Order: sequence, then structure tokens, then C-alpha cells
Amino acid sequence: MTNRVWIKQPLACFDGTEQIVTNGIVVEAGKIIEVLAPHQSPSSPCDTIFDARQHVVLPGLINTHHHFYQTLTRAWGPVVNQPLFPWLKTLYPIWAKLTPKALRLGSEVALAELLLSGCTTTSDHHYLFPNGMEDAIDIQVSAVNHLGMRATLSRGSMSLGEKSGGLPPEQTVQAAEVILQDSLRLIDRYHDADDGAMINIALAPCSPFSVTPEIMQESAKMAKEKNVRLHTHLAETLDEETFCLERFGLRTVDYLESVGWLNHRTWLAHGIHFNDEEIARLGKEGVAISHCPVSNMRLASGICRTKELSDAGAIISLGVDGSASNDASNMMYEARQALYLQRLRYGTQTITPEVVLGWATRGGAKTLGRGDIGEIKVGKQADFALFTLEDIRFSGSHDPLAALLLCGAERADRVMVAGNWRVVNGEIVNMDLHALLNQHRTAAKKLVNL
Repeated sequence: MTNRVWIKQPLACFDGTEQIVTNGIVVEAGKIIEVLAPHQSPSSPCDTIFDARQHVVLPGLINTHHHFYQTLTRAWGPVVNQPLFPWLKTLYPIWAKLTPKALRLGSEVALAELLLSGCTTTSDHHYLFPNGMEDAIDIQVSAVNHLGMRATLSRGSMSLGEKSGGLPPEQTVQAAEVILQDSLRLIDRYHDADDGAMINIALAPCSPFSVTPEIMQESAKMAKEKNVRLHTHLAETLDEETFCLERFGLRTVDYLESVGWLNHRTWLAHGIHFNDEEIARLGKEGVAISHCPVSNMRLASGICRTKELSDAGAIISLGVDGSASNDASNMMYEARQALYLQRLRYGTQTITPEVVLGWATRGGAKTLGRGDIGEIKVGKQADFALFTLEDIRFSGSHDPLAALLLCGAERADRVMVAGNWRVVNGEIVNMDLHALLNQHRTAAKKLVNL
């Protein structure tokens, strides 16, 4: 932990809402203690001064939907041209062969890619617990700690197998009592509700087509009792809507309400196929939506109605989704695609770089139920992503903040988490990335060839 650091005279600074003019940010004990006015100096001497005159400073980016293990099945030939349901049914048998070692490698690669893109806090939705994978979330906790990042790790679940009318194969589903016992264990062991927490736990039954209503209901009860968040996939495709109508006699939001999930604890991945009345209900209850534009384009699922949702009171954030449907874990790449996809629907003046970067920072914090991150303000955690504009892609650019998205920034020069530099000169501190990637590639080949 560094003592007192002055990130001095940044080229540009975005505070989570707007671009601000500042003489820098002072950090002490992992928190922001001063945001200086132009020409203002720190109130007392600093141990370290970092010259940020060539850097655009953002709050650390926050990823609100991912599946770390899917880095092992990126761009896999048999599913390159499939939509969601066939894509899932083809991949489930491959994913069912996941091992603890492969999960560790897949998670570390996902986290490293996120960190290099300026992401300081991520969520993950892990719902695969075949035999031998009972400690999957524990493995992820270890990987997150190794990278020095923050994470909300969602204890996912699948309990509705093919024999009962669900989508997943039987070897990937678990009994309700096993799911609930492990969920309780993980909350009690790892969940930290305090400001500055590095690990949070959420409960995340996978989707309407892979879990029973009973698991949804019991998860909602546990989340209320333990004061943790709820997460699931919802309204990603029209196939899902048809499934809900045929199995439950309900549209997706009606189903959500029927199992006790229509409330402020809930954040939903994708949230594409809502009608106006459903959007109003989601907004009224303060439900959050993780917009995953690249995955939604890759699988041709549709376009999230972000403006209507936001206007109604819903919270919007960004998620990279799994690396088998993106096929990247890069938050800046995701933000750029969000800017362009949403402009197709709402126009250039409505969807600005500031709006999208707000989704990626402040919106992400709200989605995960956190008030201590996602903004550059006094008292917030010292999580930052710093980008330079020295690459050829930025040559001739004029507005530094807009250039990050319009010119396609992909890799941060420096990243700070909790007052500690985790990326320096574009490289992760104390990580042999080359060795990690060699092991990861071997594991990926082995998984699909078993």
C-alpha cells in the first residue's frame, strides 16, 4: 500500500459523470482524499508524485457480467455461426468437462485481460459445477486476489436439466439443497459488505430455461436475509420469451415478479426483449441491466433499449459477457461498441462518450450495489484507469476523452486498485503473462479435444 500519492495534472479526467478540469488527485490509504482545483496544490506533502500530463484518467472500469471459464472456448468453430440456444446446447457438453486447473487458468486470463483494459472491479456468473468442480467459486476468489482486483462473484446454478424440460445436460445440473447450502457457505465465508471490499458474493440462478422456480424463490429469500445481490440472464432472446410463455404461462418480467425477483437487489444480464409496460415496472423497482453489446451482436440477440430503461429508473451498466460469445474480455472495446450500437437506435446526440463511460463506471457501481467505487470523488476508493494517446490510432485527435472511444483505446498504461498500481507501463505487476497464456492455450486445446 502506497502512502500519499499525487496523480498530478492529468491531460483529461472523467469523474464518472462528466469531464472535469483538475490539477490532480491525491490518494492516501487506498482512498481519494483530494480532487484538486486547477492550480491547487495538495494540502500537505506527498510521498510520491506521478506526472499524468500525458494521461487520460478514468475511474476504474466496472464489468457487470462475465463467465470467466469461457476464455477456454473462444472462437470455437462449431458455434461460430449459431444463435444462443443451439450455441449453448453445443457448448454445454464441452463445458461439462471443466476441471479446477482449467477454471483457474481461464479465470486468470479473463481477469488479466480485464485489468489491462482498465477494469478494476468485475463480476462473474459461474453456474457450472460438474463433479470435481464443487469449489469453483473458491478457485475464482483465489484468482481475483492474485490479480489484486475487486469482484462480485455470483454463485450461479442450473437445476433444470434436459429430462425435466430444461436446456442443460443432466451432468451439469445440481440438486436444490446442494445449491442453497453452498450459496450460504460462500456468503458466510467471503462476502464483505464494508466499503473497500475486495470480494462480494451474489446469488445467480442461471436463467429461466436452466433452473426451477423453486431455486429462484429460495435464492431471493436468502438474498434478502443475507443482504446480497441477485443476478440472472433475462430477456436475452425471443427463444427465451417463448420458453417462459410455454413453460410458465408468463412473459419474462411476469416470471421475474412471480419468483420474488422484481426488486432493487436484482441485476439482469442483457435485458433486450422488454415491452414498454415491462420497462416501466423494471424502472419503478430500480432493477439494473448489464448491457452486453458485443455478445448481443455476436449471437444476433437484439439491442437493449437503454434509453427507455434509464428514463424509467432502471440502472444501466456494461458487461463483456462470456468470452465464448464476445470473444474478448476488454471493457474499453465493449464501451466503444456500446457507443456505436446505441447510436444506431438513439442517435449521436443522445449517446455520447460521457454517457457510455458513465455506464462503465458509475452505472457499474450502482448495478453491483456499491457506493464506494465508480467515481473520482473525495472519499471514494482509489481505483483508476490511466490511458495515453501516444499510439498511431490517436495521432491527430483533439478531444482526449472522446478519443478513447472514437479512436479505439484498448489497453491502459496504468491501473490502480485500492491505491496500489496493478498495471505499470501497460504490463501487469508481478505477473508472467507469457507463461500464463502458454498454460491457458494448452488447457483450451485439451478441453475441446477430450
